[in-house]
Amino acid sequence: MGKNLYIAEKPSVAREFAKALQINAANKDGYLESADSIVTWCVGHLVTMSYPEAYDEKYKRWSFNTIPFIPSEFKYEVIEGVKKQFKIVSGLLNRKDVETIYVCTDSGREGEYIYRLVEQQAHVTGKIRKRVWIDSQTEEEILRGIREARDLSAYDNLGAAAYLRAKEDYLMGINFSRVLTLKYGNPVKAYLKKDRAVISVGRVMTCVLGMVVNREREIREFVKTPFYRIIANLSVRGGKISAADKPFEEKNCEFEWRAVENTKYFQSPFLYKENGFKEKEKAEELIGELMSCPPVTALLESVERKKETKNPPLLYNLAELQNDCSKYFKISPDETLRIAQELYEKKMTTYPRTDARVLSVAVSKEIHKNLRGLTNYGQVSGFAAAALESGSYKGIAKTRYVNDKQITDHYAIIPTGQGLNQLNGLNPTAAKVYEAIVRRFLSIFFPPAIYRKVALGVSVKGEKFFASFRVLEEEGYLKAAAFSFARKKTNVSRKEQPSKVQEKDAEDTGEDANEGADPAFMEAINHLRKGMMLPVKDMQVKEGETSPPKRYNSGTMILTMENAGQFIEDEELRAQIKGSGIGTSATRAEILKKLVNIQYLALNKKTQIITPTLMGEMIYEVVNNSIRPLLDPALTASWEKGLTMVAEGTITEEEYMQKLDDFVSRRTNIVKQLDNQQVLYQQFHKAAENYKK
Repeated sequence: MGKNLYIAEKPSVAREFAKALQINAANKDGYLESADSIVTWCVGHLVTMSYPEAYDEKYKRWSFNTIPFIPSEFKYEVIEGVKKQFKIVSGLLNRKDVETIYVCTDSGREGEYIYRLVEQQAHVTGKIRKRVWIDSQTEEEILRGIREARDLSAYDNLGAAAYLRAKEDYLMGINFSRVLTLKYGNPVKAYLKKDRAVISVGRVMTCVLGMVVNREREIREFVKTPFYRIIANLSVRGGKISAADKPFEEKNCEFEWRAVENTKYFQSPFLYKENGFKEKEKAEELIGELMSCPPVTALLESVERKKETKNPPLLYNLAELQNDCSKYFKISPDETLRIAQELYEKKMTTYPRTDARVLSVAVSKEIHKNLRGLTNYGQVSGFAAAALESGSYKGIAKTRYVNDKQITDHYAIIPTGQGLNQLNGLNPTAAKVYEAIVRRFLSIFFPPAIYRKVALGVSVKGEKFFASFRVLEEEGYLKAAAFSFARKKTNVSRKEQPSKVQEKDAEDTGEDANEGADPAFMEAINHLRKGMMLPVKDMQVKEGETSPPKRYNSGTMILTMENAGQFIEDEELRAQIKGSGIGTSATRAEILKKLVNIQYLALNKKTQIITPTLMGEMIYEVVNNSIRPLLDPALTASWEKGLTMVAEGTITEEEYMQKLDDFVSRRTNIVKQLDNQQVLYQQFHKAAENYKK
């Protein structure tokens, strides 16, 4: 009987497999071996695509004559620094006593690609090959993955998509970077006074650059518009329902004026919006009319009371986790992924490179094990125990947090309940990231938060004023979701609120401003009844101004890449690429990091705000005047959708490749014929005006 060979992506993962299999193996150079099993590993990629000069020496020199470069067959080679490990792995794969190969690389497109390149380069034949697909590195999950391993051929479509993704990036990178550098490298170099300038473009990175530049230009071109709201301060006692009732202490309450139907200024040209004037004088004029002949009273015309529920959010996928980590901890998506990978390898959480925000039905049936493990995690042990005791986990499969149809490769990122002995070894930020994942997970086992909301409408001499208040009545899941490291919120009196407001404040109904009203105040409000007269103490003008779009930060950029469809006007295309986005959960952070490293984008490490550099804007202009579709999220996302369709078997590898070859050839040849350097120089100069110190 032949031996089983287990091949992992990293040495640390290989050791976990050996441990789970209880292989009493002797340490060899680059692998572990026992009487019936061998465990070996890659060190990330061992094989890569060859540079053009490997096809012919003439391609080494960049020239218009040698592009478009599209080989009929692609060449691959072993990466120089890992030749020793490749030789070891190759030898093991081809050993006569090895009967079955268990592919244990990361369960995703890139992990599939890593193994298949090695197998291809090692010329492996005549072996049984099985794919191990796991969601965490716990011993139980590893053994399940091995036990349920499917024939590698079941993943051939995924492998084809992986090869195509690499070919796409290779062909676009080589052809477009070469043609644009040959055409525009000298003008860019001369303008920036640099020794050299290679124009680096890519299917995803150039699109991301475009989104950041476009946002920056929107901000530059934005002109602030002032507007003027009217705020009335009313005295609210809550009144006496009967002679025996004790009146509540007098409270001041802010109401906002709005020009509603059947009032003097409804749809007036003097308005900025329904709740604000274009000119301060008009607001003051109206106040003068309303406050003449004191004392002034307001008739309470409407009182609406209702309860609102706020459900726990869906679980984390990588993009959501990266966004929250950027917001709460000010760390980059790349650093978040590194931490998430570390937690995964320490068996503390499930596989990080996932787009799903739900669990599978199969996992939901075993979820009590995760909860039981978390009872040993001090920060949340009480909540985990409460979820187990209440039995809320038993019905989780019937909730929106479990849906097999919303899962492609992996379910959401959740804690395994294991590996807690590793907690002390985590750095403070990693420990916080782990707590965030745990609390998001625990939240789904608790009831919604319940708010009590009261909306009031009053009339003063025919003009209408409105206010709404909301107070948290039942914490529900919020108690489990509250971070142990979060700053405690302090109450801020209305007098301390800034006098100027931004546009978003002008559009709200007062709910946000009055959220968290104290319970005593809410009790007073709750005793108000339609038809009551409330004294108006005074009215004042509150000045506000429109605000420009916000710059992207590293987290919102990742979410924007994930939801690229929002930029696509065509409804049918937007629906078609839903769920594809730009890049993948595994690549988005690396793309952003590369744009910063090549100095096309600047990242403020303290705030995580992203802005373009002058060079980035110049490259944007180069692409915009030569291969404009590269800046279009619709095109970029449609390529990603195509890869997904190959992985699903909807279209063939050949169909995809034909489309790719045509696009690269046609666009490269168009650039070769352009003559627009003079126009570009003017655009460089215009962009440079924004970077003068």
